[in-house]
Amino acid sequence: MTEHLSGRDTALLLLCDHASAWVPGDVAIPPQLLSLHVGVDIGAGPLTRALSAALDAPAILGTISRLVIDLHRQSDHPGLIPEISDGHAIPANIGADRADRIARFHAPYHAAIRAQVRRDRPRLIVAIHSFTPQLETGGEPRPWKAGVLYGRDDRAARLAIDHLRGQGIVTGDQEPYSGRILNATLNRHAEGQGIASLSIEIRNDLIAEPAGVAEWCGILTSTIATVRNGLALEASSAQ
Repeated sequence: MTEHLSGRDTALLLLCDHASAWVPGDVAIPPQLLSLHVGVDIGAGPLTRALSAALDAPAILGTISRLVIDLHRQSDHPGLIPEISDGHAIPANIGADRADRIARFHAPYHAAIRAQVRRDRPRLIVAIHSFTPQLETGGEPRPWKAGVLYGRDDRAARLAIDHLRGQGIVTGDQEPYSGRILNATLNRHAEGQGIASLSIEIRNDLIAEPAGVAEWCGILTSTIATVRNGLALEASSAQ
């Protein structure tokens, strides 16, 4: 259950866990939820596709709604098949066959990433996500235009944060949540393999339309280039 985009620059790999709002016919998710942030990372799929084309880099995108199964969770995570999401009840997930959904959707996605990483051994993996300006269940408004998340390895993240802030972009460091708490896909396929990585979150109202996607594609193309150059310099100076 993946969308796989090819690219000649296999030293870079782009990922998008929550690119799709698709729901299989045997899972009854309320349709009105699928256009909301609980159903899909709004704008993240189009932005990842645009970045793949601009950078000539491969990309792997999830093709299932996070309300069916969340690809950005470990298989034993309690929120893997959400029964409630930002205040919205998901009755179809109560008592769902967990093993079946993992086998149909979660395992193939991560197997595709694992195979790509083993084949190409990229030097940088970038995950693209989007976040809502404010949760429906409350909380403070989120003022950032972008957020950069990371686990223990912050090499790529530090370079990206400095670059984005240097462009005058209000950028959250471990916002809107910390990658030390949730970084499942990159922990598994990047940090666990010793590969530099970062997750970039864009506020979804900024990329909900094609013009915003194009603008942020330009911004992130420059950001990713800066990160790669910085990592190369650090590697050469360490030799």
